[in-house]
Amino acid sequence: MEWFAKKFEELTVDELYRIIQLRINVFVVEQDCPYEDCDDKDQDAIHIFAKDGQQIVAYSRVLRSGTRFPEPSIGRLIAHQSVRGTGMGKQVMRKSIEHIFNVWNEPVIKISAQEYLEVFYASLGFEIVSEEYLEDGIPHMEMLLSQDGYSVD
Repeated sequence: MEWFAKKFEELTVDELYRIIQLRINVFVVEQDCPYEDCDDKDQDAIHIFAKDGQQIVAYSRVLRSGTRFPEPSIGRLIAHQSVRGTGMGKQVMRKSIEHIFNVWNEPVIKISAQEYLEVFYASLGFEIVSEEYLEDGIPHMEMLLSQDGYSVD
């Protein structure tokens, strides 16, 4: 397993294809949620992912402050079906959080979290900061993580 943090222009064509394929397979097909995946945010994002051979098994998209929220954010979090339940989701979140805190030196992160993942995000130190709302027909809530509230357990 090898980890990467790449800007859009650093991705190979194959990596970009596999990232989009994974996002569509999970969010559009598995979750039965047709939505606009190509939203012009990828070009300014950092793409954090793990590869096992040529297969991308974990992924997230890290956005700078002012892109989605005033704070930097993490989205499109995915653990491939083959690695679910192994902690890969938490690993990719930790790498994403640490990129924001340690590379960008930002003090807080805001996410739009699917409601069913509240406990997962709370285990990393995220706190709910909004009422529940529907995004693409799925219940979500905004959650915030401050650097001093980050749990590294």
